[in-house]
Amino acid sequence: MKIIIKTKYVKHLLFSIASLLSLLTFSQEKEADSKKFSLSGSVDAYYRVNLNGDNGSNTTSNLPHAAPGSSFANLPGFSLGMANVIATYEGQKVGFVGDLVFGPRGTDAIFASPLYSATGNIVNQLYVYWKVHESVKLTFGNFNTFLGYEVISPTGNYQYSTSYLFSYGPFSHTGLKVDFALSSDFTLMLAVMNPTDATELNPTGKYAFGAQLGYKGQFLNILTDDGAFEIDFTGGFNLTEEFYLGVNAAVFEKDDLGFAGVALYPQYTIDEQFSLGLRGEYFAERGNYGAIGTETADSDVLAMTLTANVKLGNLTLIPELRLDSSSEASFNFLDEDLLPQKSLSSFVLAAVYAF
Repeated sequence: MKIIIKTKYVKHLLFSIASLLSLLTFSQEKEADSKKFSLSGSVDAYYRVNLNGDNGSNTTSNLPHAAPGSSFANLPGFSLGMANVIATYEGQKVGFVGDLVFGPRGTDAIFASPLYSATGNIVNQLYVYWKVHESVKLTFGNFNTFLGYEVISPTGNYQYSTSYLFSYGPFSHTGLKVDFALSSDFTLMLAVMNPTDATELNPTGKYAFGAQLGYKGQFLNILTDDGAFEIDFTGGFNLTEEFYLGVNAAVFEKDDLGFAGVALYPQYTIDEQFSLGLRGEYFAERGNYGAIGTETADSDVLAMTLTANVKLGNLTLIPELRLDSSSEASFNFLDEDLLPQKSLSSFVLAAVYAF
């Protein structure tokens, strides 16, 4: 009788332990799965005013009369940026990224879509990847460009407004790229893609080719696309613990039109909540490229943007003063009488929440 009781007790104990282990294993598996899939993104809005120019809006196109020729942060008054939602799955070998954007900034970023799909204008990135080897990764689909210092998402930039170099370089590509980790210091990327910014399909039957060589965070980028050629250097240096200097330089040419420019990004961190930064950019057109708005060949512009970042948890406040000064009077820099002038000063206050 005692043996039977003990046997039943042992069976119940073993069953309880097995159930507990099964529950713990299931919980760990669920936790591991939840770590592989993530949802992130941002929401941003801003206020913009010209200090020496027109602040009205063109009644025919609803675009501002006066704003720098660069992308984003160019709408008057209280304005919207975008809502950005990014779904990511990271497996040991394979994964995907689905990056959706809603709002004016997203519309400007995906200006060449939709070519086919009614929802093409909300897809910022959509790609899958396969880690063939620990040093080789294949990416297939639509991904943001590998050229330039700045990016589409405001969470990836220090300044809220963007540079001329970023605005007139490519935004996105659709194709196949291969990333190689050549060593602990060197990386190499090779890509074949649709024509630049044609993200949904290939409308011409021609292809663009890209390459990137990286060394300790410094990158040399090359893009060729149906007679167009761009070479770009992007990098940065931590001069001290508090002081960082970013660098971007690029040359673009197609059919005797193009541009060349350089931008420096010094940033000084005062503490975890506050930092100051400057973007100093020189941008010159070859021929009447049209970026600066002078309608004159071989124009150039010097753009200085003083920016602060104030971090309040996940929310970042970004006040900035910007001065654009061109070699000739620009139709982008209209004064209050709607006449072109050679400079435009503006103020922007942006609020960016990242999650």
